[in-house]
Amino acid sequence: MAGARRQARVVALQVLYEMDCTGHAFQDILTRLFDRQDIPLESFDFIKKLVYGVMGGKLQLDAIIKRFAPAFPVEQMSVVDRNILRLAIFETLFNDNTPVRVAINEAIELAKIFGSDSSYRLINGVLGSMAQEYKSTISK
Repeated sequence: MAGARRQARVVALQVLYEMDCTGHAFQDILTRLFDRQDIPLESFDFIKKLVYGVMGGKLQLDAIIKRFAPAFPVEQMSVVDRNILRLAIFETLFNDNTPVRVAINEAIELAKIFGSDSSYRLINGVLGSMAQEYKSTISK
């Protein structure tokens, strides 16, 4: 199951990346991906939950990023870093089914795969600071 969830996070990141770069509607991207890839239904449901959650809470997620990464304006971050942070913060603060450590570790792995050489350090620092601050709220 962990492998399926990681793959779902990769696809969710791809959807968010495409939206950020092109402005395509996320519903259209999801439909196209589901039609073209062999994605199990439970993974597709998780992908939709992540994408809809990030899009629905984007302003709040970006405000959290700004708070914990004041030296890195959200709009100037790489598209990959920005969307990995959005995904991980959504999972950490708003998805009761993902333990905090898992969300942070998965985000770091995504950053190592898709980000620059220093992305994982930024992701780890922001998420670690956020988790420390919100630990009473997110103790899972």
